[in-house]
Amino acid sequence: MKKFILFFILILFGLTQFSFAEVIKNYKVIGNDRVSKQTIINFTSTEINKDLSQRDLNIILKKLYDTTFFQNVSVKINNGTLILNVKEYPIIQEIIFNGVKAKKEIKILSEAIYLKEKNPYNKLFVQQDVNRMLNIFKQSGFYFVKIDVREERNVNETINLIYDIDKGDKALIKSVKFIGDKKFKNRKLHSIITSEENRFWKFLSRGKYLDVERINLDKRLLKNFYLDKGYYQVNVENAYTQILDKKSFSVVFKINAGNKFIFNDFKVEMPSDFDPEKFKNIYKVFDELKNKTYSNQKIKKILNEIDLIALYENYEFIDAKVTESIIGENKIDFNFKIIESKKFYVERINILGNNITQEEFIRNQLIVDEGDPFNNLLHNKSINKLKAAGIFSSVKSEVVDSENDYKKIIDITIEEKPTGEISAAAGVGSTGSTLAIGIKENNFNGKGVQLNAQLAISADTIKGLFAYTHPNFAYSDRSATASIENTITDKEKDYGYKSTLQKVAIGTGYEQYKDLYFSPAVSISSESLTTTATASENYKKQEGSYFDTIFGYNLTYDKRNSPYQPTSGFRSNWLQMLPVVSDGSPILNGYEITGYKELMDDMILTAGFYARAINSLSGDDVRVSKRLFMPKNRLRGFEPGKVGPKDGSDYVGANYITSFNISSTIPYILQTMENIDLKVFVDAANMWGVDYSSTVGESNKIRSSLGAAVELLTPVGPLSFSLSQAISKAGSDKTESFRFQLGTTF
Repeated sequence: MKKFILFFILILFGLTQFSFAEVIKNYKVIGNDRVSKQTIINFTSTEINKDLSQRDLNIILKKLYDTTFFQNVSVKINNGTLILNVKEYPIIQEIIFNGVKAKKEIKILSEAIYLKEKNPYNKLFVQQDVNRMLNIFKQSGFYFVKIDVREERNVNETINLIYDIDKGDKALIKSVKFIGDKKFKNRKLHSIITSEENRFWKFLSRGKYLDVERINLDKRLLKNFYLDKGYYQVNVENAYTQILDKKSFSVVFKINAGNKFIFNDFKVEMPSDFDPEKFKNIYKVFDELKNKTYSNQKIKKILNEIDLIALYENYEFIDAKVTESIIGENKIDFNFKIIESKKFYVERINILGNNITQEEFIRNQLIVDEGDPFNNLLHNKSINKLKAAGIFSSVKSEVVDSENDYKKIIDITIEEKPTGEISAAAGVGSTGSTLAIGIKENNFNGKGVQLNAQLAISADTIKGLFAYTHPNFAYSDRSATASIENTITDKEKDYGYKSTLQKVAIGTGYEQYKDLYFSPAVSISSESLTTTATASENYKKQEGSYFDTIFGYNLTYDKRNSPYQPTSGFRSNWLQMLPVVSDGSPILNGYEITGYKELMDDMILTAGFYARAINSLSGDDVRVSKRLFMPKNRLRGFEPGKVGPKDGSDYVGANYITSFNISSTIPYILQTMENIDLKVFVDAANMWGVDYSSTVGESNKIRSSLGAAVELLTPVGPLSFSLSQAISKAGSDKTESFRFQLGTTF
């Protein structure tokens, strides 16, 4: 019985729908002005002699509203005529942004908003567009923007849409805080992020402004830092801000580091027809990492080995999937599944979004090019190379199908960022004051070329430098550098001489083998050496002008885990400067090596050896300006420049110098003082050899010292000071038990 009633109701409903149906014989459009009658009819998607029900009329009504051309619409059928009564929105003649002067900024706003010039004006979208603009301004640090909207009616029934924008002041960061289970001191974490606290002298710094993108970058930097320290489950919660006054914020990062993890077991799965012998380097890496602290960089090292196999062992269509399993409380198993991907070739690569950067530069970074087999590993490596160029705010890629089933199209979309930099820094210490100013462009002419101009002033030296660096000269995968330098060294007060040096140089640099870098260069210089009445007779003999053409090179083997604040590995460097055409024919040889070992969290043991030797191939005396002095960071506990051979009252430098240094941070002393780090050190060094006189003492004696250094993050910048005690020295050496240095950036 119930089924019968339900069936009856359905039949009745269907008959009712058909009873409202009517066949269209004609159209009538009322109220249209700019939109043509035929266009409106096309919007309805109806045809003559078609039955229309009430439901169909409702659909037509919705379609007409969805076009956003009409603010009012009514639809009805009368005697076979479909009557469409519309009222159009006014057209936007012009959109004006008052209060915004930069054309680039106006373009960004125009592209972001929904309402456009020559399009219908729908008030419903105005507030949405205002919110879009507010978000754009926030990303640039303007958090206190006010936007008022005005309509200006024109005689032709169009309107001008006017946004009156008061950007206000940029939001400043008054303080940066780190809370939670963060393991590391605030001073360390401050050195990781790019945001910085505002100070009145930081007139050049962009990091002092609150910027959403920069805050997100800081979160990524913090997370990567913890991952590289072994904190596999670290969680950097959303950084949030607190408004402190009308234009200052406090930025807070909440960090939960969790446990420190170690690598446990590694496993590789591969197709049965793959040769395991070709993957032997991966197994070597596995053996090295077993029971070592987890690090994200070490995982990348394994994936890089797989990349090399794909490049050199003819495994063009492979991919790798990594599965991680937590064992117990602090161990991780890794399973690398190497699979044969589908065989596709690259049909075309589209580069999108590059308004400044030349497409040629972008394509030069790609490992997988048009016509190559598509390899996902190598494609990802190409994208990472573009990101590492440092001139794009974002790089995204999408692999899409083409009309050919065996080919793919790659769309690479980049977003460019400002690449110019202005920097300034100053320091004051017991050894003198310093000031440095620099202007740098990292993408000159859109080719990734770097231009660098610097001026550095210290107590006795003024140095100006302009350098040009092309990262991939003549498509050789080698950088090319040209530089002009002018240096004035004034030691008239202490030693009675002054040197003025002009130098031009050209050079190149490239990775010869894995982690082995070769950097040759040729320089041409002219030096003028003047002396005063207080200079020694030997210095006065060297007064005059000198011309030098020098060929030099560096051979660097770099096995550090990171160029910045390394915690493991070593860096070894051999250098030689050979005279080609030179007054006095000086030849300089040098070697240095520094190793790093993290004994525990934030306890880094550093050990280094340093050696230099300079002599004349022609048997002449080595010029005073080229003689060797001990770098001040290689021998603490002694006054800089006042160690080694001494001619009368003048410290004249040596022909040979060596030093050995060992230091370590001490993390568990002053643990509660967040902005202070403690370091202990032992230095040992020697300086000897005076080629221009047999009467000057050789000063061949080991100098040594031990001490402690404190590094403190202060409101005006990092302050470091050291207390040291000389253990052994020569009779003419001058000791120094206290040294400090205070520096800041602007």
